[in-house]
Amino acid sequence: MGQKSDFRNKLEPYLECKDFTVSGESYKVLFNPGYEMLVTSPVPDDLDKYYKSADYISHTDSKKRFFDKLYQAVKSITLKKKLGLINECLRLQNSLSRPEKNILDVGAGTGEFLKVCKNNSWNIFGTEPDNNARNIAAKKGIVLQKDLSKFSNQKFEIITLWHVLEHVENLSHYIFTLKQLLSDEGRLFIAVPNYKSYDAKYYKEFWAAFDVPRHLWHFSQQSIHKIFSKEQMNVERTIPMKLDSYYVSLLSEKYKTKKMNLINAFYRGFLSNLKARSTSEFSSLIYVIKNDFNND
Repeated sequence: MGQKSDFRNKLEPYLECKDFTVSGESYKVLFNPGYEMLVTSPVPDDLDKYYKSADYISHTDSKKRFFDKLYQAVKSITLKKKLGLINECLRLQNSLSRPEKNILDVGAGTGEFLKVCKNNSWNIFGTEPDNNARNIAAKKGIVLQKDLSKFSNQKFEIITLWHVLEHVENLSHYIFTLKQLLSDEGRLFIAVPNYKSYDAKYYKEFWAAFDVPRHLWHFSQQSIHKIFSKEQMNVERTIPMKLDSYYVSLLSEKYKTKKMNLINAFYRGFLSNLKARSTSEFSSLIYVIKNDFNND
């Protein structure tokens, strides 16, 4: 369990991407055929500094610029949808190992999702490594821990990682830790970009969801299944995040053409969702994951 991963072994060339957000540096994105995933190389020693930018809006509540306003608008729409999805999952389960409604949001940013959960009678817990984001959350009455170590003696019915797993350095160990924090009948909800989507293939090195070097891993559906099965966990359900294709396409257009091509971005986002109706390869996907007791 939680063994050292081989995710960076036997890698093949795939493409080269630029950090459009902070540094302007170029990074290789390599293919791991064993897991059908992509890997950013190299990983900077001082990775934290690549998050220190006003353009990294998940750590702020800024609404100053067009992309800020768009991001916050999309976020406000998706927050309640995410909670609705979780409540639906619990109804389908029809039973819990414990009566409490405990939710842990990993990488909670400025605490907006946990605020919605709190307003809907959940016992909320969260982590966020960025000090500025934690301070913003605290002003909303949302107390976040820096990492998972504070929760080592707790169990949670629901653990969420909304676009967080791609940032985790020690992937195998982190998944093992999440497994230990999950109650017997609990569920992980993990949202990540999908590099096999149409918009990823169309924009290639300009695809905004590569977001190197902050995104260390780039997942396919196959890789998520394989990585979690290593830790005796199963993907129970996969749900598309259809709004992501539009937002990612708009950013990708900006990176590719240095212009705000709203019409083309909307068209590519629409086309990505349309093609995914038959391929299931949406721009981003939510995976509902549970423990597999048959293989323990």
